[in-house]
Amino acid sequence: MFSPRPLHRSRTCLALLLIALCAAPAAATAALAFRGDKDWKPIDPAHLALAAPIVERDADAEAIFWEVRVDHDADEGMVLSHYVRIKVFNDRGRESQSKIDILAPKVRSFETKIKDITARTIKPDGTIIELKKEDIFERTIAKTSGIKVKAKTFAMPSVEPGSIIEYRWREVRPGVISLYEEFEFARDIPVQTVKYYIKPVSAPGFMMGMRAQTFQTGMTPFQKEKDGFYSMTLTNIPAFREEPRMPPDHAVRPWMLVYYREDNKPAAQIWKEYGRELYESHKSSMKVNDDIKRAAAEAVAGATTDEEKLDRLFTYVRSKVKNVFDDGAGFTREQLDKMKANKTPADTLKRGTGNWHDIDMLFAALASASGFEVRVAKVTNRSEIFFDPNFADPYFMREGTENIAVRVGDAWRFYDPGTTYVTKGMLRWQEEGQNALVSDGKEPMFVRTPLSGPAKSAEKRTGKFKLRDDGTLEGDVRVEYTGHLAHDMKERYDDESPAEREQSIREQLKGRLGGVEVSGLQIENVTDPTQPFVTKYHIVVPAYAQRTGKRLFLQPAFFQRGVNPTFPTSTRRHEVYFHYPWSEEDRIEIDLPDGFALDNPETPTPISAGALSKYEPKAQVTTDGRTVVYLRKFFFGGSPNGDGGILIFPTGTYTQLKGYFDELHKQDGHTLSLKQGAAGSATPAKP
Repeated sequence: MFSPRPLHRSRTCLALLLIALCAAPAAATAALAFRGDKDWKPIDPAHLALAAPIVERDADAEAIFWEVRVDHDADEGMVLSHYVRIKVFNDRGRESQSKIDILAPKVRSFETKIKDITARTIKPDGTIIELKKEDIFERTIAKTSGIKVKAKTFAMPSVEPGSIIEYRWREVRPGVISLYEEFEFARDIPVQTVKYYIKPVSAPGFMMGMRAQTFQTGMTPFQKEKDGFYSMTLTNIPAFREEPRMPPDHAVRPWMLVYYREDNKPAAQIWKEYGRELYESHKSSMKVNDDIKRAAAEAVAGATTDEEKLDRLFTYVRSKVKNVFDDGAGFTREQLDKMKANKTPADTLKRGTGNWHDIDMLFAALASASGFEVRVAKVTNRSEIFFDPNFADPYFMREGTENIAVRVGDAWRFYDPGTTYVTKGMLRWQEEGQNALVSDGKEPMFVRTPLSGPAKSAEKRTGKFKLRDDGTLEGDVRVEYTGHLAHDMKERYDDESPAEREQSIREQLKGRLGGVEVSGLQIENVTDPTQPFVTKYHIVVPAYAQRTGKRLFLQPAFFQRGVNPTFPTSTRRHEVYFHYPWSEEDRIEIDLPDGFALDNPETPTPISAGALSKYEPKAQVTTDGRTVVYLRKFFFGGSPNGDGGILIFPTGTYTQLKGYFDELHKQDGHTLSLKQGAAGSATPAKP
């Protein structure tokens, strides 16, 4: 029944293929928890006396064991019963382990539930202090990747160096029983032993064999246990530490995929069969009738090229149909429940509403009616893991990552009008630069989706200010985002109220500039799929320029003031991963206070990394000497062809990459000296 696979370091983009099963009734409630659930495991005196870590020499705390029992419950879904025991070695360990966060991330779009937490502290003298249930709270945590997750939080009682702490909880993954489940091996501290007890899925008529694949780690054989469980043990797991701009968790963390398959077909055959099934299953979804033909003719009327026709079809679909599940659409749960499902593209067009799939299929039908060869394409999501087609299972291509491939000449073009904020001519950044499986009834093929260049995702900022003689800066700001930057901003804010949006931006400005006053804040086009995301505000920044005697020292790069270095650490464990290429363009105008003028002005130094990146700052003064004009242009992730280039940098290049961004940070901090009583400069600042 069980077939372990050899170690394979996969850089794949995580995806799911869910198959709903009728879960067999749970054998017994006790099977969902560890044996002796009411009693903790005995404390080994050797562990209580342990004075130094075993896995990592400099660790402040180390997990002695982490055991997880995995079972299936007909009512709850998959249940993981965790038990972790930790040894604290010093004050840093006491500080880091006194507060515990048990995360509840989404699994298959379902919110994981954390239940039945129990915890206790065993002090060096053997005294035991139990955690009180009323001391457990829920909060939201923002991870280094920017993703927010819910967590159950509690403070361990009376922790001190030499203590052992231990806690147990149940992690409930609701929804249908899945043929694919993910299991982690690493924590934020080293672990001496990780052990999983897994009961294979059992359902009437279900005969597939359970398999497992590990990533970023080795694998030991599964051992048969009692009550239908199989166990797998790993030892000496190093701590996992998040880093800014690192690859997605599943590309760097040690983890395991447990899945079910009867055959051992080669990868090429798996993908060919899957691509054919994909083609056949979507035929009816792209059905063309007379209504679709009339709509297509209307949409492309007057267009002369294939590109123009497809652009018009994209715009037509966006204007005629609203994605009912988008946060900015404004539909209530009651309204959604009353809506009828669209069975054909004609239904979607007639009703003017649909989900992302309905909208994409309408675009496909219109393109087909306009004479184009159209296919559904499955594309991976590189925000989760990097795709490797050598892993022969459709798990890595999930529902929700479909695009429409249209043949134009000898090439395939990719479209996704169903994702509301995707800019025309682009895909979501998670799906650009990926191997897409273009379906076909005979010969499916992998085709690389294009990677949009830096110019398509731009942040354009302007500021017109007046500087007072006490160093206070006051003025008006406008910031505009396009492309992937706009998509990210709209997704972030479209489900918030106007007051919540304003509060968020105010907090960001205060975090960067300190005690600022912000007024007249406007946020535009939050839910508009075609327009840039724009913020405008009036701001007063006390002591922006430093006053020393008769001089003021002014940093003209207003938008970089207070920004931390991109890479603050001198060493790096993981590769550096930029989500997409981007560009920045700033124009700052600062009127100088009466009686002050630039004194020996200098401009920051430009920096270039060839086609990959370029930094072009320029500080100058108007001919009357009264206004400093600061211009800054920057892009990263380019290629000689003007499209997207390198996004992933090995750790061996970290020193060079860090040096480049450190120099940018230094130049952004460049200051100009203003002298009281000096004659105004009538020429631009010199390099």
